[in-house]
Amino acid sequence: MRLKKSRMIEMDEEKFNYPVAIFVFLTFTVLLAVLLLKQDGSFLKPAKKAPIEIGLLAPDFTYPGIDGEMVSLSDYRGNVVPVNIWATWCKACVDEMPSMEKLYQKLQGKIFEILAVSIDSLGHKVVAPFMKKYKLTFPALLDSMGSIRRTYKTTGVPESFIIDKDGILFKKIVGPLDWAQPDVFRLFRDLIQRPMVKKG
Repeated sequence: MRLKKSRMIEMDEEKFNYPVAIFVFLTFTVLLAVLLLKQDGSFLKPAKKAPIEIGLLAPDFTYPGIDGEMVSLSDYRGNVVPVNIWATWCKACVDEMPSMEKLYQKLQGKIFEILAVSIDSLGHKVVAPFMKKYKLTFPALLDSMGSIRRTYKTTGVPESFIIDKDGILFKKIVGPLDWAQPDVFRLFRDLIQRPMVKKG
């Protein structure tokens, strides 16, 4: 009886096709890898750490405005641009926005632009009413995925980055700021008057 059982096991093993099983396993593994690569193009690429340091070129970005038009930081090369990263649920952001509007009204049209990038997950639904409620006229961009936080390595909101006419990060500001104070206005006036660096 034991011999018969042993013989049956041997026969089962003979029926099992190991090369086919290995082929199926490898095929499945390759398909899984292809699927992962399609979902994330950077799966096998080393992570790129864009420098975000004063004196270096500020990383470019593109987000839709509340009107749906796509806006890039690079569109404003030649302008002095404070990039403000904020959210409607952030009290400090709400507190600093009126002074930002005052600065905008004072410098609008003088090779100056504010780009306020909202990281609200609900995007247009909450940002458009917020801008209307507080009578804010500077451009608000929508980053509902919050990707700018990784690009600019922020630790919270609000954080602001002052970009000069050459696209170079001039100053980083962590936390809220009174944008309407005379010292801030003088800083921007000086940056606006400063000539661009001529390349090549």
